[in-house]
Amino acid sequence: MGILSRASYVVRSKLNALLNRAEDPTESLDYSYEQMRDELQDVKQGIADLTTQKKRLEIQKRKLEENVEKHNRQAREAVQQDRDDLARKALEKKKSKMTQIEELEGQIAELNDTQEQLVEKKNKLQNRIEEFRTKKETMKARYEAAEASSRVSEAMTGVGDEMADVSRSIERAEERTEEMEARSEAMNELEESGAFEDALSDKDEIDRELEGLSSSREVDSELETLKGELGKGEPASDDGEGSTDEEIDDELADLESEIDGDDLEADLEGDADAGEEIDVELEESEADADKQQN
Repeated sequence: MGILSRASYVVRSKLNALLNRAEDPTESLDYSYEQMRDELQDVKQGIADLTTQKKRLEIQKRKLEENVEKHNRQAREAVQQDRDDLARKALEKKKSKMTQIEELEGQIAELNDTQEQLVEKKNKLQNRIEEFRTKKETMKARYEAAEASSRVSEAMTGVGDEMADVSRSIERAEERTEEMEARSEAMNELEESGAFEDALSDKDEIDRELEGLSSSREVDSELETLKGELGKGEPASDDGEGSTDEEIDDELADLESEIDGDDLEADLEGDADAGEEIDVELEESEADADKQQN
């Protein structure tokens, strides 16, 4: 197959597929029905024209028949007047007219036969058109019912073009939602882990750890204070008092060794609340130590 033949075949196949998609069976049936009605109208018009032609020949035949009678009378009168020459002429004209009448009768007979055939074809075509009209309406009803059923089935199963678009939209929305949820969880996890530094804060990781230790000591100190008020503490003794003082002194020494002097001043200046919490802790620790010694 040559290039041109292949190209022609491809073009025709594409056009055929396009026409199949664009074709509406109901419209095709209506168009075929209209075509058949046009053909029937053409047949009726042909019969009418044929009948008109036949009537013209019949009129012409009647005129010739009248001329035959006229020439016959002329011949009789000529014979009565002993004018054989005139009688002969009249008879010759009569014979010519009779010949024309015979020809017209043959043509009229042929036209009559043709007319009968056309009338019979017209009746058959009209019957076919009526049958086709009934079948057409039946096929249109079946097609419309099948089309409606197909649309309902596609809507129920979600395989139609519009439902497919809806399904894809839902899938995209779900994917987007899951993506945003995962992103939100990741941000929360990173924020809790301290991976993100506050842009407006001058605290680093060491500052946050110190604040955590300070908060833990405040809770322990408040717990000890509450126990002392409720009398839930250990009985006072010399050894106990000594050990308690030593523990407090050790904690203060550890706290002072952990916090660098310069960093402590920067923290106190940058965060007044943190400094006040440390002072409160120191005061409460010393107060507890005085109480235990007394």
